[in-house]
Amino acid sequence: MSTVMKMNPRVEKTWREMAAELGEEFAARAAGNDADNCFVADNYAALREHGLFKLCIPRELGGGGASYAEVAEVIRELGRHCGATALSYSMHTHPVATNVFKHLRGDAKATATLRKIADNDLVIAGTGANDWLASSGEMSKVDGGYRVTAHKHFVSGSPGAQVFVTSANYQSEDGTEVLHFAIPFGSEGITQHSNWNTLGMRATGSNDVTLDKVFVPEDAIVARRPAGEWHPMWNVILPTAMPLIMSAYVGLADAAVDLATKTAARRPDELAAAVGEMQNQQALASIVLDDMVRRNDNHGFTPGNDLASGTLARKTLVASAAMKTVELAAEIVGGAGFFKGHPMERIQRDIKACHFHPLPYRRQYEFSGRVSLGLDPVK
Repeated sequence: MSTVMKMNPRVEKTWREMAAELGEEFAARAAGNDADNCFVADNYAALREHGLFKLCIPRELGGGGASYAEVAEVIRELGRHCGATALSYSMHTHPVATNVFKHLRGDAKATATLRKIADNDLVIAGTGANDWLASSGEMSKVDGGYRVTAHKHFVSGSPGAQVFVTSANYQSEDGTEVLHFAIPFGSEGITQHSNWNTLGMRATGSNDVTLDKVFVPEDAIVARRPAGEWHPMWNVILPTAMPLIMSAYVGLADAAVDLATKTAARRPDELAAAVGEMQNQQALASIVLDDMVRRNDNHGFTPGNDLASGTLARKTLVASAAMKTVELAAEIVGGAGFFKGHPMERIQRDIKACHFHPLPYRRQYEFSGRVSLGLDPVK
């Protein structure tokens, strides 16, 4: 049974129903935010007001107690109304969900982090997989911690976040290590730039962030790993992050199907076959996404290279099916959907961003092939 929460004293709604209700407001603002290249600040405020930024945190830690599948449903529903909001929200949610995974296995630091997020209604933005194995930036040791200088890209949701989660390189006695850390965006030396100007997902606020000799306390370090090498931490991050991220794009595809179906209803005999083909692609995207969520097993999965490989393969399949769904929907809507301001025009641009999340399909082919052949996942 879905978790319910009270929107007001007399009405109870599931989390997904709440997302749908908020989504109506978000949809009304989507065209303007896109046209103005403006971060979805009002939408973030509404999500925060309704407790959605702590949605997946267990109730005993002050969160919403939603299951992993419920969180994916919420993101997909938000994507149906505003892709930029759904994607930015997923970028906050997946590191929180990663901490839930660790908390459930007795990680005291993860438990403390979740309590802090819930108690203070904190919003997270980070670089995540954009840094991938090598990371960028340099760290030097100082009393009580480190100083980091770096230039980070694609920090989605950063205008609405209080916590920055990222990584940088540190030269230790054992060689180059990548240190992962979380620090306040208000830390001295952090600059959030306003330079996100893209084809699609224009309202995610995925601006560059620079760090100029920013102090990182020793206790802010959450992980260390050798630079440029595959590390088991990715076997936790990928099965947690990718289903949530791709939920935003399947929500976009759902919106495209809704628009196309309304158009086709006016010319049913002419467009029935095209609608059927579109619905097949939508079903494929949905089935594969559901399998990604199922394999997460509500944070109960066993990390491993095979699961990571399977997650990335399914990401490729979902992305392909979602993009094909939108392509077919645009054909059905016709020329009207080619005009600026039409929701289909924005969806066509937004959906293209799904390719760039890890891993782009050719890199995924190599990754999965190497795992199948018993090699390290990356060279």
